[in-house]
Amino acid sequence: MHTTHSPLADRTGTPAEGAGDAMVNEDPIEREAATWAVRRNAGLDAEGRARLQAWLAADPRHAPALAALSATLQGVRHMPAEAAARLRAGLPQRPAPRRPAPRRPAPRRTMPWLAGLRPFLPHAAAAMVALAVLGTGWFGWWLQPSFEQTYATVRGQQMRVTLPDDAATGSTLQLDTATQLQARLFRDRREVQLGDGQAMFAVHADPARPFLVLAGPLRVTVVGTRFSIRHTASGVDAGRTVVAVEEGTVRVQRMADATQAQQPPAPEVVLGAGQMLAMGGPDDPDLGTVSNIAPQAVAQWRSGRISFNQTPLAQALAEFERYGTTGLVVHDPAVAAMTVGGSYDQRQHRRFAEFLPQLLPVRLVQRDGVTEIVAR
Repeated sequence: MHTTHSPLADRTGTPAEGAGDAMVNEDPIEREAATWAVRRNAGLDAEGRARLQAWLAADPRHAPALAALSATLQGVRHMPAEAAARLRAGLPQRPAPRRPAPRRPAPRRTMPWLAGLRPFLPHAAAAMVALAVLGTGWFGWWLQPSFEQTYATVRGQQMRVTLPDDAATGSTLQLDTATQLQARLFRDRREVQLGDGQAMFAVHADPARPFLVLAGPLRVTVVGTRFSIRHTASGVDAGRTVVAVEEGTVRVQRMADATQAQQPPAPEVVLGAGQMLAMGGPDDPDLGTVSNIAPQAVAQWRSGRISFNQTPLAQALAEFERYGTTGLVVHDPAVAAMTVGGSYDQRQHRRFAEFLPQLLPVRLVQRDGVTEIVAR
């Protein structure tokens, strides 16, 4: 790396009026270091940490470049608002003197961190300061998503969307009822945040741009496959996050705790076709238990079916309620805990209720416009 002073700061520590020129003189190592500095600050998964270590080991110049850019990033985050405003406006950090006077260091309250870093900051570090404040140039371009869209379905609705992540086919998302998610496409990855509900993913393979799904406490990484994720506040598996793979493989990890600066690498589980993982809430210390599932049984809601397997009656009724009003209630805790099984049409809750007395020791009672399920 060259060691010339940054054009963003003169010998007094004051940003020069031509600070934008720093963006032109960056070399590839400095650009890569800037990218890694921000990505590491935002948090890296196991794959990201491994790629960073490989990059650091590839060239002895990489480590000092990353250290310089990381220090600059911290300085930008603590830049006084007045200094940031002046830099945006392209003004000097100190007012012009009314009469000739010796050049003096800028007051420490402006940007003391830049004065301290000036002896070893390269051009790219100075460019990073300007870009982080101004929000322009290649740095902002890299960090901003090229596509961002929020999708939501109401109760009883399903939706199929195709992401513009490939010119030929594109990855497809099929949303079930009452589902909210946000899709964002970046230059180096594709990311979906599942807020509530469940969705089926058919992902276009692109090793250079991994596909990430964030749901509850889990991060699911995939290159190319078909899988489903459920994360709902009600119904079957309420409060849990369930990943089921129909085809291909996915890697499942707990998401890092943003409040902890130093954390050991999160353990991961690799799921293949016909495997499913169900995890509790964010306070559950375990990653979850892997079980087998027939590939054709993954996301049966796509064909309008609901499946129960030793499911408490209260959860079964809540699952039907996700698709529409049923008018079915249960107040007796003993009845609510009775378990049911089988596959049913999502819209045929009435037939399900009529069939219950043949499965369980219960009967149906009409009260105040609703049907209550009581013990027989």
